[in-house]
Amino acid sequence: MRLVSLALCLALCAAAPAFAQEAPPAPAPAASVTNLESVVVSGVVPGPGLWKVSKGDHVMYVLGTLSPLPEHMQWKTDEVEGVIAASQEVLSSPSVSIKPKASFFGKLFLLPSLIGARKNPDGVTLQQAVPADQYARWTVLKQKYIGNDRGIESWRPIFAAVELYEKAVKRSGLNASGGVKDMVRELARKHGVKVSATRYEMVIEEPRAALKIFKTSSMEDQQCFSQTLDTVEHGLGNVTARANAWAVGDIEALRGLPMNDQREACIEAITGAGFAEKLGLKDVPGKVEATWMAAVDRAVGANAQTFALLPMEEVLSPKGLLAKLKARGYTVTAPDEEESTP
Repeated sequence: MRLVSLALCLALCAAAPAFAQEAPPAPAPAASVTNLESVVVSGVVPGPGLWKVSKGDHVMYVLGTLSPLPEHMQWKTDEVEGVIAASQEVLSSPSVSIKPKASFFGKLFLLPSLIGARKNPDGVTLQQAVPADQYARWTVLKQKYIGNDRGIESWRPIFAAVELYEKAVKRSGLNASGGVKDMVRELARKHGVKVSATRYEMVIEEPRAALKIFKTSSMEDQQCFSQTLDTVEHGLGNVTARANAWAVGDIEALRGLPMNDQREACIEAITGAGFAEKLGLKDVPGKVEATWMAAVDRAVGANAQTFALLPMEEVLSPKGLLAKLKARGYTVTAPDEEESTP
C-alpha cells in the first residue's frame, strides 16, 4: 500500500505516542543536483494546475499537495479561489487520527506513560541499534543539522531519522506545508463552503496496554534510518527540485522526480512491526484509502462541483488514488491535458 504524504507517514511513525497525547528554471536532473547547488524558489508563484475528476455532469477539482515546499514562496491562489467559490464542498487530504478511549482525567493520568515512548527498549542506544557505518554517517549529519543533543541518542532509529530530516529540510529553506492546507481552509471559510474531513479515526481501547506494548517491542526500522541518511546526504537537491516544481507549476518536472524518498521504508517499519497487528496499525493504510474513496463517492454524487486536496504522489502515481478512481469509472484529466480534451 502506497501512502504518499510525508505528513501521513509521520502520523504513522508517531502513532504510539500520538494517541496518548492526543527555480524558476526547470529543475536539473537528479544525478546533477547536489545539496550545495540547490536554490529555493521565492516570491509569488502559481503552484500546480488542478486535476479534473468527473462522473457524468458532476466534477471534482483536485489540488496535488506536497511537503516540503519553499519557505518564502507566496502562493497565487486566484484560480483555486475561483474553483472553491463555485464548489459546494471541500474535501481535506486523507489522514489518520489515533485517539485513546479515555476521559479527560484518564488522558491526564496517561501522561507519565509517555515518558520514554520514543526510546529504544531495554536502554539500547542509537549507536547500538544501527550498524557502525550508519552511525558514523549519523554523527556527522546530526552535528550539522541538530547539534549537541544527547537525548536523541536514546531514541529509536525511526524517530531519530524523522528529527534529522525535519531539521535538514528547514535548513534548506523549505517548509513542511507551505501553508497550502491552511489557505484552502481560509478560502473555503471566506466563501461559505463547507470543509469535510476524510480522516480515518482509530480508537485505542486500552491505551495504557498499547503504550506498554509499543515501548517494549522491537521495530525493524534500520532501512528507514539508512534511507533517511541517504536523503539528507545526497537527496536534498531532489527534495528542493520537487518543491520548486510544485511552486512554479511544472507538472512534467514533478512527473520526472522521485516522490518516495524514505517514506515507504518508514511506513513499513511501523505497519510491518510485530506490535502493529496487536495495536490495529497493520491495516490502517487500507482503511485510510477506503475512507477517502467513500468520501469522494459521496461528495461527487451529491455536489455539482467539489474541491479536494490530495498528496501529489497519489495524484501522479499509476498506483495512486486518482488512478484508482479512473479504474472505477471516473474520468481524470491532468492540467496539461486540458487543452486536448474535447
